[in-house]
Amino acid sequence: MRAIVVTDEAAGTAGMSLTERPAPSPAINDVIVRVHASGFVRDELDWPSTWADRTGRDRTPPIPGHELAGVVTELGYGTTGLEVGQRVFGLADWHRDGALADYVALEARNLAVLPEEVDFTVGASLPISGLTAWQGLFQHGRLTSGQSVLAHGAGGALGALVTQLAREAGAHVVGTGRAADREKVLDLGAHEFVDLDHDALSDVGAVDLVFDTIGGDVQKTSAALIKPGGTLVSVIGPVEARPTDGRAIDFVVEADRAQLSEIVQRVRDGRLRTNIGTVTNLDDAVATLNSTERRRGKTIIAVRP
Repeated sequence: MRAIVVTDEAAGTAGMSLTERPAPSPAINDVIVRVHASGFVRDELDWPSTWADRTGRDRTPPIPGHELAGVVTELGYGTTGLEVGQRVFGLADWHRDGALADYVALEARNLAVLPEEVDFTVGASLPISGLTAWQGLFQHGRLTSGQSVLAHGAGGALGALVTQLAREAGAHVVGTGRAADREKVLDLGAHEFVDLDHDALSDVGAVDLVFDTIGGDVQKTSAALIKPGGTLVSVIGPVEARPTDGRAIDFVVEADRAQLSEIVQRVRDGRLRTNIGTVTNLDDAVATLNSTERRRGKTIIAVRP
């Protein structure tokens, strides 16, 4: 099968190449998915799990791309809950090869059914951003109706979903970003917008929850805005600035079939829009992923037209 591999950890995306690899075989409780579309997160080339399995053994060269949408073609021994021919989307295991390939093997529990009304490109844009937004807001942030949320990077692939889900949950949403993102963020449902290059973040006032995708000085200023009992949720690693009288949490997103189903139901119903940027094919993916242009939204590789 065709697959993109990364041959040099130090080189990052410059170490990518499109090559032929053996098609995967399903382990117990696995499925094989014929990939139609895959999402790519640049940071995954920095994750230790990209380069070693759970026992610490080197697995260079890995196949990246852990978000996917496609069709089930084979079931491993003991696999239940899915059928051959079903349209699915979800997350490939961090310690196994990803989905920038014609086929991928992954645990069935990491997948949910993709409705016919949602195309594969949209499906592949949802797993990491959607689950991160959902888990950050509702599991770790404990968001409830009537609370206030400061959503950083609200014009990005993740921030767009944070903004919409928080608004749907009945929160007052303040989105941040660059000036060019203002109209997009407000259109997504934010009640207010803060231009981090020109506006004073401290003028936002007290909030119940900060969803931080930036860190540094922005995180420090944001932590000081959190109300007593509020929460700072970070998706960029260990929290450096903590609220005086609140919680600070950093987390790694986990696959969850029920949550994926909740998210895609909202997409199908038109309540949730994904923020897709560049869409390319597998043949052109290496060049696209090595581009230095600013990425506006999720990058999707259409593996199968």
